[in-house]
Amino acid sequence: MSAFFDFSSLVTIVLLMICTCTYLRELRPTIFDHSPLESMANNNLQQSQQHPQQNSQPAHLKREGVIGFLWKLSRIGERLSPYVGAGCAIMAMHVLFFK
Repeated sequence: MSAFFDFSSLVTIVLLMICTCTYLRELRPTIFDHSPLESMANNNLQQSQQHPQQNSQPAHLKREGVIGFLWKLSRIGERLSPYVGAGCAIMAMHVLFFK
């Protein structure tokens, strides 16, 4: 728990989580896409075809919970990879030489 109270440790944990989620998504692109709500989305899609006036967002597009949080971390790693890499290098120097 002490890592959450120290700012540099918190930044290190966040950077490691971003890098890990991005790496896992590169290995398996659908790792964060499968959710228990997917079957509900298929049911909603079938119902929306029967009732076209209801325009609700499919449940599998809602990124909620832990899987949604990990998906968002992986997207941050994909889109901001130069900045994440620079942050990892800076934190590595900080941990090696100043801590």
